[in-house]
Order: sequence, then structure tokens, then C-alpha cells
Amino acid sequence: MTVKPLGDRVVIKNVEAEETTKGGLILTSAAKEKPQMAEVLAVGPGGNVDGKEVTMQVKVGQKIIYSKYAGTEVKIDGEELIIVRQADILAVVE
Repeated sequence: MTVKPLGDRVVIKNVEAEETTKGGLILTSAAKEKPQMAEVLAVGPGGNVDGKEVTMQVKVGQKIIYSKYAGTEVKIDGEELIIVRQADILAVVE
């Protein structure tokens, strides 16, 4: 199944958090923080959104950092994805 976001929406997938600390301790799943880094899987067309012209700044394949409580989580074909607005993306990681 393919997900095509509308307007200024972006479909992202979280990048797995590290399972060990710098000191070598192994973290349990309960101790891990929700990752804020993700990979862009699909980008909406932009255009006129809420009365403003929006140009999309991100591209498929880029790694990004997004707001902690942003987006809507969906599960498609057993894969957990998040749909966020471009405004909720804080930075592109290079």
C-alpha cells in the first residue's frame, strides 16, 4: 500500500534509538526515549495551505528531527509511520 500525503504533510518513519548508552549499559524498551529522528518516506505537494503558499523543504530519503509530540501515528502493512506537517519538522540531519 502506498501513502501519498496531501498539502504540507510529510510521512516519516522513526529511526531506531540506540540500545546501549555511551558507558555500555544496555537499555530496556521501557527506558528508551521516543526517538525524534526519522527518515522521510513521502512528501506532499505543498501549494496553498490555510491561505498561505507553502513550498516543501524536505525530500524523500532525508533524515529529519521533528517536534516531540507532533504528528499522527498510523500503522500500514505492519509498519508504524507518522504523518506530520512540514512546520513540525525542526531540522534536516546531514
